[in-house]
Amino acid sequence: MILDNFSNARRSVLQRLEKILGFAPPCIDADVRDTAMLEQLFDEQHFDAVIHNAFLTSSADAAREPLRYYDNNVSGTVGLLRAMQTAGIRNLIVSSSAIVYGDTPAMPVREDAQISASTPYGQTALMVEQVLTSLDEASPKRWRMALLRSFNAVGCHESGLIAEDPPRMSTHVAPYLAQVAAGKRDCLRIFGNDYATPDGTPLRDYLHVTDLARAYVATLHYLRGHAGLLRLNVGSGQPTSVLGLVRAFEHANGRAVPFRVGPRRNGDAAHCWADISQARALLGWQPQLGLDRMMEDVWRWQIGMGRSVH
Repeated sequence: MILDNFSNARRSVLQRLEKILGFAPPCIDADVRDTAMLEQLFDEQHFDAVIHNAFLTSSADAAREPLRYYDNNVSGTVGLLRAMQTAGIRNLIVSSSAIVYGDTPAMPVREDAQISASTPYGQTALMVEQVLTSLDEASPKRWRMALLRSFNAVGCHESGLIAEDPPRMSTHVAPYLAQVAAGKRDCLRIFGNDYATPDGTPLRDYLHVTDLARAYVATLHYLRGHAGLLRLNVGSGQPTSVLGLVRAFEHANGRAVPFRVGPRRNGDAAHCWADISQARALLGWQPQLGLDRMMEDVWRWQIGMGRSVH
């Protein structure tokens, strides 16, 4: 069962999913903040687990509309937990973000690193994590919960039918550079080239979205036998600079990506990549698809955009 208000997605994704799955997935067009609706749904359907991804995630938008982000991300999570508690549903995976690590100096970053945030979006992620921490402390061993701190997911499903496809043009770097390569934008904006990194641009951890999906499935299986709150990094474990990502895209696809360097963006860390040893040890999970495949799939999605759905 899918629940989505489609504020950051297209309804056509349901047709694409039907083509991949061979059946139409049940979907409710609703808002996670509607607690009464959730309680009714949980009472009627009898779910045993929830995967919560109903978050707004643009740092730029959060800076302009902080109340919208606190309302959706934090209030929405509290309402969901209340409805789950009423229904007796205790298995939950929540999508968190590497943004909670702030500008942590030690790399690769481990789950026990100090967490902090300097932006409204980052603060909502921290608050959501604190809500789950408090719930776990108040009801030890009653809940089975996981916070998956995902890094930068890119790529598309192997069918080429589903990928990141927001109604507005994306500000995330991988789809942005594909839009530039396709001529939909004039150039890529790189925010700062004076960081203490090999080429001066920030270092990030990019993960194929298929590997991220595999991590969710592995976590769901793990939670069925382990109570408490689990915090896990989900990334590739490899650093790639923003400029290095551009070069990787150009190499994988033979397409030039013009770019322009501007000043640093407020809240951007110089480097952030994951220590994924805990996910390997506990879940038996590790990434399978490398950077070349990610960049090939970013471009394959851009030039196809799910047009094979009829």
